[in-house]
Amino acid sequence: MKAHRPGPSSSLAYLPSATLAGADDATLVKGLCEGDPRATREAWHRFGPMVHRLLLRTLGPETDLEDLSQEVFITFFDRVKTLRDPRTVTAFLMSITAYKIRYYLRWRWLRRWLFLPGRTEPVDMRSVEQAPEAREALARFFKVLDRLSPVDRTAFTLRFVEELELREVATAIDLSLATTKRRLARAWKRVALLVSRDPALEQFLRELPGSQPGTGAESGEGGR
Repeated sequence: MKAHRPGPSSSLAYLPSATLAGADDATLVKGLCEGDPRATREAWHRFGPMVHRLLLRTLGPETDLEDLSQEVFITFFDRVKTLRDPRTVTAFLMSITAYKIRYYLRWRWLRRWLFLPGRTEPVDMRSVEQAPEAREALARFFKVLDRLSPVDRTAFTLRFVEELELREVATAIDLSLATTKRRLARAWKRVALLVSRDPALEQFLRELPGSQPGTGAESGEGGR
């Protein structure tokens, strides 16, 4: 009896190597859709740092980032089959991360106002490798961001910290470009007002990548 040789349509045909480290996004998405464990491992390796960074910069180091990262990827692996264009997988995962951030912030806000039992851990800034003054300023800056709505906080971080283009921010938070610009303008004005009351934070705000002249930070608009 002749050994079976997989044809062109076989799920093994597209990947002869032991890993997917060198695969493009389209091949990776195909592997995820077909349940290839190599694709799952590569997705964690390729996109994990981005997801962790977005969570950290939006929510702060006091958050249980590992649990949230796992929730993001569980949803990603469950929904990846709905992705029409594999080339947009990064934006697709970013939008899932933004949704999880907004959900978490709403939950935290409700918990604060409903006085649900539970201990609130202090901010552990040891994970931020900066000078003591910078760590203190960063901790206070996260308290400023706590004054924003979940959507505005997410948009603010994606635009002014992650330096995403306006259209990428709009896609991530699932809003129109015009609405995103208005929210960014509102968020920037509110953050600037709150920071102006804390002299130690003024330099911190000026050093945000999106706050430099010519980027449209003050209005939420720009050339990108």
